[in-house]
Amino acid sequence: MDPKKSGRRQFLRNGAALAAIAVGAVAAKTVGAQGGQVPQNWNVQPLDTPETREKALNGTPGLAPGQQFDAIYGVRSRYVTSGRIGGVGAYYTGPDGKAIRPFLGALTPIQDLHGAITPAPLHFSLTHGYLPPDIDPREHRLLIHGMVDRPKVFTMEDIYRLPSVTRAHFLECNGNGYMNAMRKSPDATAQSTHGLTSCSIWTGVRASTIMELVGAQKSGTWIVAEGAEGAHHSKSIPMWKVMDDALIVYAQNGEPVRPEQGFPLRLLCPGFEAINSIKFLRRIKVVDSPYFQQRETSGYQTVITEGDYNDGKARWFQFEMGPKSVISRPSGGMRLSSTGYFEITGLAWSGAGAVRRVEISTDNGKTWKDAELDGPVVPKAHTRFTFPWTWDGQETVLLSRTTDDRGQVQPTLAEIGKIWGVSEAYLQTHQIGHPNAIQPWRVKADGRVYNAIS
Repeated sequence: MDPKKSGRRQFLRNGAALAAIAVGAVAAKTVGAQGGQVPQNWNVQPLDTPETREKALNGTPGLAPGQQFDAIYGVRSRYVTSGRIGGVGAYYTGPDGKAIRPFLGALTPIQDLHGAITPAPLHFSLTHGYLPPDIDPREHRLLIHGMVDRPKVFTMEDIYRLPSVTRAHFLECNGNGYMNAMRKSPDATAQSTHGLTSCSIWTGVRASTIMELVGAQKSGTWIVAEGAEGAHHSKSIPMWKVMDDALIVYAQNGEPVRPEQGFPLRLLCPGFEAINSIKFLRRIKVVDSPYFQQRETSGYQTVITEGDYNDGKARWFQFEMGPKSVISRPSGGMRLSSTGYFEITGLAWSGAGAVRRVEISTDNGKTWKDAELDGPVVPKAHTRFTFPWTWDGQETVLLSRTTDDRGQVQPTLAEIGKIWGVSEAYLQTHQIGHPNAIQPWRVKADGRVYNAIS
């Protein structure tokens, strides 16, 4: 390329940028010349005054009694009441003898959501018995050590300065859809059967960028990631995942991650069991083998006591969540108001990649038709699907099944039994992880919708 032409292009680019800055300066000067006063023809009312606060306390339209309008962060209408269920566990006694009721977790009301992204206040949360710590981000540190050439301690400011990425990804608990009493109840809702999954837009740094900065050694085939909460929850994660698509995130849906989601820093392992996405991330050690931490040897493995896999062995490190879908409307606890047209809608996802197809059956699996996928369809993220349906008033069962871009098809409960070499009755009484069976909803002749898994 001619260096003169190249230099001219650079000059023009610089000139355009300077011109834009100059225009901004003129605008700023114009406002400044007014002494910070709003022009008289602008009808602007102050948001936070004694009068507006008094109105908020005395029942501003749209707010519930006693609910105050928050001009800084905002509030939702008092007519919108959907929320998470769960939230606290049983009391236990702490080291000082005082009763403690820990925040354990809460399920997302997926039947009330629209689109594919979960609002941060409704994102499911599980803490496994510990309280979210109160962490000052100015004091938080992330240590990277072990089998690396340049061990380093990162401040949050160090991490903010690194190249950032923004990705939409779901998180899902290993037990989302467990065959427990709640899951099998005819009165179960979509929230109680599938509420342990949510999808957010996450912003942070590629974990591979961090590994390259510290010089992770080739012999380091695993990492151990540790959180800063009281239990110092930690997990072993294969290095291939770290270098593939793992993120170290500090923002969720455009704002800092919330305390129950790991503020100020969280590891995110897209498509893996959510327990691998360590909250309050404070340390990563590069190692050459898994460490078999407490959460890896209890509660997150599969032990079969029947059939082909009854060999006395436990299956560990089952990371990837399988293809799954659930119809969220109409679903358990709802009622169709009359016969006629309804839109069937729900969510589909897969830990292996993107959703490629969702099929709907309105006759208990006798026939299947393709649903429409709302774009964009993103790998390892929730995908909204819709299907037009005209109900004739007859009792029926609604089903959905998804196929991902690996060709994996969401199975029935009986098909899962064949995979594991056990009976369907066994699955009904044992809580095997990664339960991605097709969810049936029974529509009765009176329009009421019930869980039909049992």
